[in-house]
Amino acid sequence: LAGYLLVEGGASVRLLRVFNALFGWLPGGLAITTAVGCAIFTWAGSGVTILSMGGLLLPMLVKARYPERFSIGLINGSGSLGLLFPPSLPVILYGVYASHVTIKALFVGGFVPGLMMVAMVSAWGVMQGLRSGAMRSSFSLAEARSAIWAAKWELAVPFIVIVGLFGGFGTMVEAGAITVVYVLIVECFVSKEFSLRRDFARVTLECATVVGGVLMIIGVAKGLTGYLGLQDVPGMLASWVEVHIHSKYVFLLLLNFVLLVKGSFMDVFSAIIVMVPLISPIAARFGIDPVQMGIIFLANLELGYLTPPIGMNLCLSAYRFKQPMTAVYRATLPVYLILLAGVLLITYVPELTTLPVKWLGL
Repeated sequence: LAGYLLVEGGASVRLLRVFNALFGWLPGGLAITTAVGCAIFTWAGSGVTILSMGGLLLPMLVKARYPERFSIGLINGSGSLGLLFPPSLPVILYGVYASHVTIKALFVGGFVPGLMMVAMVSAWGVMQGLRSGAMRSSFSLAEARSAIWAAKWELAVPFIVIVGLFGGFGTMVEAGAITVVYVLIVECFVSKEFSLRRDFARVTLECATVVGGVLMIIGVAKGLTGYLGLQDVPGMLASWVEVHIHSKYVFLLLLNFVLLVKGSFMDVFSAIIVMVPLISPIAARFGIDPVQMGIIFLANLELGYLTPPIGMNLCLSAYRFKQPMTAVYRATLPVYLILLAGVLLITYVPELTTLPVKWLGL
């Protein structure tokens, strides 16, 4: 709900102004702005990010002389970049269903991989900006100060969420409720771009509809998980793996493939509920760190949004930009390969995930 309120209150415009003021002077600065801005707004929902910010970002990128195909692929690929950052709901849901790892450890373990993904996409944007001779704005300290001041209330939202979650001030539900109240006050009475009388009922109904759909998906997924447990599918799967797979690295490669396919056909919530009980015991037998296992799982599902034939971001981009699916596939392929390389790094370089957790003693 807080994410919906921020989008409807015009926070995306103010935050994009901040990122453009800070990064727009760099080669490929607007592409960096797109990647960072979409990553931050992913916590409002990947689909919300593409649908709400796509119409704003695409004309800006094309006007700055970025190719349209590149621009669509960049927005599409950036639409799920923030999945590993607080307060991502899939991370929280994974922590709830994987009882052997804490939500706090998952967020800490996912921070460096998440930054790496954003940096890789941003670097690709810089290369394209240099190649296409994209326009760059000159850096202005006065504009940067003005943009930050105008968006100061929205910039404080992540800190409120993080302090509420990790500072011991309340549960996840309480931190979420405080965030909603804070955002509602800011957008209604400070920014004054959101009307309680005109907009609140419509936005809450839309949010409740989405959440209701998610709850139905979770209910069905839990039923399927219970059925698989009654049929001892986890035990049969573990036995098959023990007989046919003897290398941890082969298991991880096969796991990546299975999760990418699942991420294309299955939404992230039901994938977590159905797949975590099946995979976690097998991963433990191979000695895979539970935090790394969680980040591998979530990073693959993040990439699943872009996996043909029916990755969610692909469908939403085709709808938002009025493009055929084949054109969206071609536009997204470069960023897909970049993110796939990032997923493989997360999979085979466990220190990216485990060292921050060890340093903080979680």
